[in-house]
Amino acid sequence: MTLTAAQNHILMVVDDEVDQRRLIGGYFANFGFQIVESESAEDMLSQLEQIQPSMILLDVRLPKMSGIDALPMLREIQPTIPILLITAYADLRQAVAAGRSGANDYLSKPIDLDELRTAVFDALNLADIDDSSSTISLPELPPDFVFHSPVMKKLVETIALVAPSDAPILIQGPSGAGKEGIARLIHLWSQRVAGPLVTTNCAGLSPTLVESELFGHIKGAFTGASEDRKGMFRTANGGSLFLDEIGEMPLEMQPKLLRVLETHEVTPLGSDKTITVNTRLIAATNRDLLHEVQTHRFREDLFYRLNVFELIVPPLTDRKDDIMPLARYFANQFARRQVRMSPQATQSMLAYSWTGNVRELRNAIQRACLLCQGDVILPEHLPAKVVASLQSDFGQANQSPRGGRLSQMERATILATLEEVGGNRTQAAKQLGISRRALIYKLREMDVNSQSE
Repeated sequence: MTLTAAQNHILMVVDDEVDQRRLIGGYFANFGFQIVESESAEDMLSQLEQIQPSMILLDVRLPKMSGIDALPMLREIQPTIPILLITAYADLRQAVAAGRSGANDYLSKPIDLDELRTAVFDALNLADIDDSSSTISLPELPPDFVFHSPVMKKLVETIALVAPSDAPILIQGPSGAGKEGIARLIHLWSQRVAGPLVTTNCAGLSPTLVESELFGHIKGAFTGASEDRKGMFRTANGGSLFLDEIGEMPLEMQPKLLRVLETHEVTPLGSDKTITVNTRLIAATNRDLLHEVQTHRFREDLFYRLNVFELIVPPLTDRKDDIMPLARYFANQFARRQVRMSPQATQSMLAYSWTGNVRELRNAIQRACLLCQGDVILPEHLPAKVVASLQSDFGQANQSPRGGRLSQMERATILATLEEVGGNRTQAAKQLGISRRALIYKLREMDVNSQSE
């Protein structure tokens, strides 16, 4: 796909949430589309008298007239234009029915930008872009944000697209996977970087004081309230508020949080005065919030308000290419000197499941650096369960017939060793305990162009 092809098309985005419109519009503007925004069905119908868009992205939940109610009138004005409904989970049945009365397709929230892009490009008969040849320009990464895997590269590229928006973002992923690091990157790449980033863990908030912690209180509001307190939303004014483990928020507090997100106003505990705040909310959870909604442990309306856009952080076991770059970074931080991992230690770390994710890896490397007296981390410096995960040595493990595929662990071990020795194949083969010829064969299997000696 070339930008020239997309530049011939006008995309109309209809949503009453300005952040959602800007997020979707900004995403497609990157491909060259001309973007027209509408905040209501009435506004859309009025604009269609002067504008001939190529396609309409129509939210179902709109004030006054819903997107579904607007479909018959829309079809009278534009009988053939492609219409894509964007719907919350609870509206799916309505959206399917609407497909019989004018909508070409529908997507459910939270919106997956890749899925949305495919739907738009297919509807307009445009050749889609190749993800592997993505040329998204990334801002500068902080030195402590370390990754090498393709799945994390894709996640970081998505962050670069959504960070400039003020839309709420929900980060989902297992404990220890690095959700707070993702939140910090969103803030760093946002338009709010000059403002504060306030972080808190909802699981650590006292149930009796959570309202005061979030929204503040006035002096005398309750026993012990000896002075006024601003609360986190006001402290984060002009910046971002990161609420980790949002699924732990008490059910009775959720309507109050929803109101703040809708009105951008807080009322301190003990006061009847509302205060306007300009705070972007980033939330994270290791729970399946949709399941929590279905079991009535989390409010559906708050879920969709938080989940304008969803980022999923994969567990470390699904991005093994990140293990050794992260391990080397942590080792240099804790040892405060250049240390390297022995091939056997590398194999053990790559074979281990890391159920505690990045946090567990960090702790294991901190322990290894305390035990390591030299400049090489050996298997005996690692936790016993990490070493025990390696069932056989490198030469016997994961052997594949000629033309077979190497395991992810073996591939990562070879790449890590080559990087450690500056690409010298002879030295890498010696460290790996195999012949140089065997290493060259494995590199051919991997289709890696490694620097020759």
